[in-house]
Amino acid sequence: MSSTKWQGVFPAVTTKFKPNEDLDHAEMAKHFEFMIANGVHGLVTCGSLGEASTLSLEEKLEVTKVAIEVANGRVPVLANVSETRTTNACRFVEQAAAMGVQGFMVMPSVLYAADAREAKDNLRTIAKAAQLPIMVYNNPVSYKVDLTPEDFKDLADCEQIVAIKESTDNIRRITDLRNAVGERYQLFMGVDDLSFEALAVGADGLLAGLVVAFPAETVALYKLAKAKRWDEALKLYQWFMPLLHLDVSAKLVQNLKLVESMAGVGNEYVRRPRQPLQGAEREKVVGIVKQALVNRPDLSKLF
Repeated sequence: MSSTKWQGVFPAVTTKFKPNEDLDHAEMAKHFEFMIANGVHGLVTCGSLGEASTLSLEEKLEVTKVAIEVANGRVPVLANVSETRTTNACRFVEQAAAMGVQGFMVMPSVLYAADAREAKDNLRTIAKAAQLPIMVYNNPVSYKVDLTPEDFKDLADCEQIVAIKESTDNIRRITDLRNAVGERYQLFMGVDDLSFEALAVGADGLLAGLVVAFPAETVALYKLAKAKRWDEALKLYQWFMPLLHLDVSAKLVQNLKLVESMAGVGNEYVRRPRQPLQGAEREKVVGIVKQALVNRPDLSKLF
């Protein structure tokens, strides 16, 4: 597993629904192809942005199957693991692995906030069942479980764990992780509006949200940073920032599905209890997107 070196831009993809809330396989296939055609380096299905909490295990497998078929080996597909029970998570990874997924992103067990001992045992158990590379999703802001650099030193003997999606909202954590574990793990920033800062201090990639509507711009930001073209990267980031803030919200799903709709690459259908934005919330997002589209940078001048 140590040979797995995920890097670049991995979208946390949205799950497409029909008006009656059924899965829309055709729209998902179209959207996944759009992102791959615009240069993303991987796909992550059924995460928080993918409304995982509203999907059955069978539906998560269906979404992942669509991504695997569309990717067709061009980019790795990671299935997100977010179950309330470790046994259910193991059942899911075994079935997804048999389907042909290239790896997993593993969240803490949802609902119960495990302590570090419990969380690390959960990861080791899922890793053993998966027998595929794993990215750990560390998001104490949303899921109340924080694995520290010392915890990741302890997990270093688990060969299936190859990457970390760092979402503590603390940019210092990237450097602290690198100092603690060196190059043992690939480090991905999971907070959209810390993308530039994370790449500047050595993150290997972005596990991003707004990429679902603006993949070319997200990939361009990554490429500019990796080429150390910092002035150009900063200018692009400053244009992007009002959009990126929309990812850091309790209503990130509704925000980003509205952005997708306005960008012409999706719709606003969500599963209840979520509902599309209305009133002042909607007007604020619409204004941000309109302004961004008017001032959209010409990427042809960069590459």
